[in-house]
Amino acid sequence: MPIDPRPVPLSPTLAVNEAIVRKRREGVPVLPLGFGEAGIPIHPALVRELSAAAGRGAYGPVAGSAALRAAAAGYWSRRGLPTDPETVVCGPGSKALLFGLLMAVGGRVAVPSPSWVSYAAQATLAGHEPALVATPPGEGGVPSAALLADAVVRARAEGRPIRAVVVTLPDNPTGTLASEETVRKLCGVARDHDLLIISDEIYGDLVHDPARRVFSPARVAPERTVVTTALSKHLAAGGWRLGVARLPEGPFGRALRASLVGLASEIWSSSPAPMQHAAAYAFGEPPELVAHVERSRRLHAAVTGAVADRFAAAGARVRRPEAAFYVYPDLEPLRDRLRAAHGVTTGAELTGLLLERYGVGVLPASAFGEADGALRVRVAPTLLYGDDDDRRLEALDSPDPVSLPWIAGALDRLSGVLADLAAPAPGEACGATHRTGSGHSPVAAAAS
Repeated sequence: MPIDPRPVPLSPTLAVNEAIVRKRREGVPVLPLGFGEAGIPIHPALVRELSAAAGRGAYGPVAGSAALRAAAAGYWSRRGLPTDPETVVCGPGSKALLFGLLMAVGGRVAVPSPSWVSYAAQATLAGHEPALVATPPGEGGVPSAALLADAVVRARAEGRPIRAVVVTLPDNPTGTLASEETVRKLCGVARDHDLLIISDEIYGDLVHDPARRVFSPARVAPERTVVTTALSKHLAAGGWRLGVARLPEGPFGRALRASLVGLASEIWSSSPAPMQHAAAYAFGEPPELVAHVERSRRLHAAVTGAVADRFAAAGARVRRPEAAFYVYPDLEPLRDRLRAAHGVTTGAELTGLLLERYGVGVLPASAFGEADGALRVRVAPTLLYGDDDDRRLEALDSPDPVSLPWIAGALDRLSGVLADLAAPAPGEACGATHRTGSGHSPVAAAAS
């Protein structure tokens, strides 16, 4: 065919999941730490609601059912964001809604560096080069206000104006939550330079400290902020593909809604009716689901904290996660050893070594918009909770999940891999644990 299809690489998060599946098929024991899936079972009440609506086969309103939009409005209102159901738009996942918003707004978009892999990729698919803006130290997900202002001024001078900025509260990949001050400063820049703010708050219910709350930019700049969320993370319903967006009120919000709904009508027509019914129940937050989310928050906090401790013990720099279910350790202190013992100088080489030699699947910082040479990796330990629902439920209900044999065993194996990875090269230091003359460590041999 005289047609050259557009090359679009597989999303790194999905690619690492497929690589782990491949290693399992090869008979390699693996540690699946790359895929951002919540790792807990669907609550039976959600299954019940979905089953009750399974016969709903008709198309519905493009923006979503009245019941779902009202439930989502109530969800946000309980979080200090009074919401008119008319400003809510439903879609098959917040990922689809994000792409629809980028298409509706047009122009370049600023995204945090580091940030979730799909922000920059979707901006590129929409036809515009994303502007990567670094985040303040220890506050992932929200670009530095000063650096954002500078990027906007430079982009306009070049004739390539930035029209929107994406923020993530809490953040993927760092597992941190930006402060109110940082959010307020960003909102000031957005007002000064007339930017739309798209606030991805899909992890908003998974802040580890129950006394701490997400400070949404919609509190400060409601006239220019879109908030998105979904069932994927706090309720572990990633496969259900159901998300909602809260658009601004007023003339701009109405125009944006009309554009987004028009795009949706041509792309997904309407979200699955049975999913909408179950989502309306979920966003109503009955007590049984509130308790379920609380248990999942405790589980995520315990396991990510334990993983952070293992990396710190191996010599990595790592900030203890504050939310979600990710750890973002920096192996820069081990750079000399990694280069001498393994020839590793980039993040991709590091994650390739971890996968191929040790069966450990993680993602490099370069997948999240950082430099190729960065030795930071994103670790998502949720698939360690158990290989069946019985074990996952036991982990969910355990007061000390990291002591469960299958989780403790995985953590110990991670420590063994990290110790071997950080061991000096032969002849580098006396008294250290050396790798075998064959070039394969005991840990590596056990994994291959």
